[in-house]
Amino acid sequence: MKVIYMGTPDFAVETLKSVAKHHEVLAVFTQPDKPKGRGKKLASPPVKLVAEELGFTVYQPDKIRKEHWPTLIKDYKPDVIVVVAYGQILSQEILDIPKFGCINVHGSLLPSYRGAAPINWAIADGLETTGVTTMLMAAGIDTGDMLLKSEVSVDRKTAGELFEELAVVGADLLIETLERLEKGTIIPVPQIDAESSHAMMLDKNVTRIDWHMSAKQIENRIRGFNPWPIAHTQLDEVTFKIFSAKNLDNEEFSSLSNLSASDINIFKTSVPGEIVFKDKKAIYVKTGEGVLRVDELQLGSNKRMLTQAFLLGNDVEIGKILI
Repeated sequence: MKVIYMGTPDFAVETLKSVAKHHEVLAVFTQPDKPKGRGKKLASPPVKLVAEELGFTVYQPDKIRKEHWPTLIKDYKPDVIVVVAYGQILSQEILDIPKFGCINVHGSLLPSYRGAAPINWAIADGLETTGVTTMLMAAGIDTGDMLLKSEVSVDRKTAGELFEELAVVGADLLIETLERLEKGTIIPVPQIDAESSHAMMLDKNVTRIDWHMSAKQIENRIRGFNPWPIAHTQLDEVTFKIFSAKNLDNEEFSSLSNLSASDINIFKTSVPGEIVFKDKKAIYVKTGEGVLRVDELQLGSNKRMLTQAFLLGNDVEIGKILI
């Protein structure tokens, strides 16, 4: 097939490479370069870097819906447009251009988790399985007819780990989708809107820890928001980021071999968010249900480190409350 490819982040790179091996890529569209880091130097999107390495023509429109972009795309006469985490909404004019339509690779089992951050929220919400869906794009956001799905286990993966896995799964699923579309062996399945859910965009307000949640819920969110934007709380008005943690129920915590009777009494009278215990390797925080063992953290402008290393140079007071 003759393909125009649209994508921006790392998640879209693997699919671009796979398409390049099996089909003719006419051009690649990605988001404009953006300032990055402390120096605010312009940085290219991952898809642009790979597309240039592969020798493809790259376009970076500010708004693909406007100006001459639909006309340019028509002139290429693509059989299909593949869209993976592109970051812009396509106009109906563009959606109508290719013979086989615009195919999106979405990081969830639709109609669940439509929207910007499906992989993060699948973990944060404690799902046991998630996956990838290919779909025919429509005017709404992630509302098009479904084509193929592939399911994976979430286990105790972070969002970063699951992103990497689903990027490979999505690339394979897209190749199968294009092959079967060309052969006419796929029957599109409409989504049932009543069964849909929305994966909202992530920001620092969303990722602040609510210690009244259970330890299991908080651990899920910590994994779901790693490597970005990172679950966080406050210790003495200083930002306290948590990268890795393990939930313990009350019985598991009470059975720790190094707990004393006074430690157990502190736990019984503590409130959610209170640091109730520490040992050489971890800090333990009371939650709405159970205890969270903090294994990797960053306090303020200090470096990210294992809690074991942090405790060597920092005194953490039992009874302090994280908010």
